[in-house]
Amino acid sequence: MSNIISKAIILLEDGTSFEGKSIGINGTISGEICFNTGMTGYQEIFTDPSYTGQIILTTNAHIGNYGVNNKEVESDSMKISGLICKNFSTEFSRTSANGSLTEYFENENLLVVTDVDTRALVSYIRDKGAMNAVVSTDNDLTKLQKILHKMPSMVGLELASAVSTKKPYFAGNKNATYKIAALDIGIKKNIIRELVKRDCYVQVFPFDATLAQMKTFKPNGYFLSNGPGDPEPLIAAQKLAKEIIDENLPLFGICLGHQIIALSQGINTYKMHNGHRGINHPVFNIKTGKSEITSQNHGFVVDKKQVVENPNFEITHLHLNDDTLAGMKLKNKKCFSVQYHPEASPGPHDSSYLFDEFIEMIIGSN
Repeated sequence: MSNIISKAIILLEDGTSFEGKSIGINGTISGEICFNTGMTGYQEIFTDPSYTGQIILTTNAHIGNYGVNNKEVESDSMKISGLICKNFSTEFSRTSANGSLTEYFENENLLVVTDVDTRALVSYIRDKGAMNAVVSTDNDLTKLQKILHKMPSMVGLELASAVSTKKPYFAGNKNATYKIAALDIGIKKNIIRELVKRDCYVQVFPFDATLAQMKTFKPNGYFLSNGPGDPEPLIAAQKLAKEIIDENLPLFGICLGHQIIALSQGINTYKMHNGHRGINHPVFNIKTGKSEITSQNHGFVVDKKQVVENPNFEITHLHLNDDTLAGMKLKNKKCFSVQYHPEASPGPHDSSYLFDEFIEMIIGSN
């Protein structure tokens, strides 16, 4: 990465501004600014399709110290709009690294702003809520304010089509015991890895795939992935989920997929004040009575009150920090879902058993 260091400004949609320095490229980026509390796993975070349209603000003080590894990606490119951090390390010390994070950002032509008072900025967003922002080395506030005014709200914004595969593709051994049809609305690579590890042959379908198209694969089970943006505009995915549930076919949903399942059954979702983003979120498993530390990344959530009032649903998991809905299942149907990421990457593996439960559900339906 070049040694260009320029003054940068972070302008929030309410007019508040913070200062920092860009390292590498100059330019202007925009997106919803949100903070992630993970201490590690920055490469997986930056390549997670669920972060499309978002500027990541890291609470961890040091970013970049262990470089990057080609195997630690969740998609084919960085999906974040840009990075804001306190200290950005241009050097790395991990022997298994393929290169530096500085080179990684330069190759992706993405803006990095460091030397920011991230504690103050995180505190401000925590209190005021996630909001749109412009980050730029161009300090013309009038110009930046015009960019902000043109930015769409994350509410009502459909982003899944931008990150979904254009054509179906396969993963795993075609002679595997189980066949899974997965809807890609922003799927992470580690989800596919977790299914393949459990003797599954996976066909990944585009965001607008129909049940008829998926059935040509003759799958044993269906999966709805994570992804970015507001779930409400994803009408085709909601229709698909409803049809799968109506036919009582095995269905598992994660994050955005979890929200799609709720919407397909007439249960609403809503935008959270801040969302949950990090690898240390505590979740309570109602069935086992145990707590799990989970990886989470979502700005929308399913309305828990409506799930409680719906006789067809059972709540399976709750977020211990704010009592929001973290997991649910449909009674008398082969369908369950969670709001968090049991595939981790990054994060703990406390919840990986959910993939085993999916396979067990498939076996029980035969």
